[in-house]
Amino acid sequence: MSLQHLTAINCASLLQPGCSLLYLEGDVYLFGQKGWPKRSCPTGIFGVRIKNGELKLRAISFSNTSCYLPPLRCPAVCQLEARDGSPECYLVHGGRTPNNELSSSLYVLSVDSRGCNRKVTMRCQEKELAGETPGPRYGHTISVVHSRGKTACVVFGGRAYLPPAERTTENWNTVVDCPSLVYLIDLEFGCCSAHILPELADGQSFHLALAREDCVYFLGGHILSTDCRPPRLFRLRVELLLGSPLLSCDVLNDGLSITSAITIPTGSAHEYIILGGYQSESQKRMQCTYVALDDVGIRLEFREPPQWSSEIIQSRTWFGGSLDKGNALIAVPSEGSPAYPDAYYFYQVSFQQEAEAEDATQTCSQESTDFEDSAPLEDSEELYFGREPHEMEYSSDGDGDTYNEEDEEDESQTGYWIRCCLGCTVDVNTWEPFYSTELNRPAMIFCSRGEGGHWVHAQCMELSESLLIRLSQDNSKYFCVDHGGLPKQEMTPPRHTMPVKRVPMKTLHRKAPITLKITPAKKSFFRRLFD
Repeated sequence: MSLQHLTAINCASLLQPGCSLLYLEGDVYLFGQKGWPKRSCPTGIFGVRIKNGELKLRAISFSNTSCYLPPLRCPAVCQLEARDGSPECYLVHGGRTPNNELSSSLYVLSVDSRGCNRKVTMRCQEKELAGETPGPRYGHTISVVHSRGKTACVVFGGRAYLPPAERTTENWNTVVDCPSLVYLIDLEFGCCSAHILPELADGQSFHLALAREDCVYFLGGHILSTDCRPPRLFRLRVELLLGSPLLSCDVLNDGLSITSAITIPTGSAHEYIILGGYQSESQKRMQCTYVALDDVGIRLEFREPPQWSSEIIQSRTWFGGSLDKGNALIAVPSEGSPAYPDAYYFYQVSFQQEAEAEDATQTCSQESTDFEDSAPLEDSEELYFGREPHEMEYSSDGDGDTYNEEDEEDESQTGYWIRCCLGCTVDVNTWEPFYSTELNRPAMIFCSRGEGGHWVHAQCMELSESLLIRLSQDNSKYFCVDHGGLPKQEMTPPRHTMPVKRVPMKTLHRKAPITLKITPAKKSFFRRLFD
């Protein structure tokens, strides 16, 4: 195993405690950072790329059929492999929003399409839940079990706010352990059921969950009521019978006293490495543990950790997530170092093992920390347009493809417009270029009235290509002819219309002006008379 230092290229502020790393169809995505960066990523999901010791992010867009997905911190995430024609996807449940509100929704993230220049479009759908649904929470786990040809989700643990009747101004943000109920969710119909097991008497959060077929193993966790991390290990067996499901729980020995750890799948089937986490409130867990799941049960073995750097050893907190098989990303705060103000040190941990065939084991680790800053965040509800595709996507040389913090306040940036008028029939995600100017982005005209407005596709306005080329020479916004917007902005030229001839109307009964014919003698007489 090895430890490699990474340099974050203008994206250190996006990786914060409570974020999640999703490994989907060979790519790694960052989700749940604190707030949305202005104009750079309207979805809040970034693609992660590590090359030559550099960490770069690129914005990911959603399809038109996607729903709204808030940036959730400390949610329960779980990978669901492709089965019966359904694509590989991730399940995201609960979590804390930037406004310190807790979510109870279940989202399904999947890859919608892959375009040119490695552009990825994702789809997000919210699953409607009915029955005994799990309430809003964070710091819990969600796992997928398979039994008798059926598939279900297991939700357990987490923290939530006090009941509404008990919340006052003084304890408004006080959290407690959720009741120790096990929730089963039918992925096909969204039906939920709650189950009480005597072995799971205490609530726990920030624990680990590993699933294999019909069994889920819960390791570690923190009990908020007693402020302890007991070395617990439970095995939950779920039988999806035809009538009602049957659940049983066993208490196993040799558990782990750990919270907020990272579960890294290795190349072998049903094998993992547990990295990071905390043994107590002020002590990090520096050891590594090898975990193997088989038909007999679970096996835990100690593994030699990598040679930690001085920054990792001296830091009080750390966080991270699993990149892919045998690799993980961890971050530690810079602790006020002048070289890294308000940033983190990033490292990639690699466990050298041969990659083997993919397995059907579902993993779920709460990749967060108990020491997160829960202050409300700004810019959480504001929607922004993205940037140009060549600024966001990976290029062949690897330069100019990352998120840049310095571009956040640049108001002159033209966007990769993804909105259009309601009557437009052009799909901006699957459009075929009609003009040569559309090879990089769809040609859109902004139709605004005051602060509001919408984007109209150039094909709907029947604009010529020469006009589009002239409008795209600079970075100024250009508006439609009906709504000019601000006077300083450039407008599209008016449509060519035939001038209307104005024929003056003849005045009826028009009188001629009165003219007097006076001889020179009379003029001389009148002049002497008035003088």
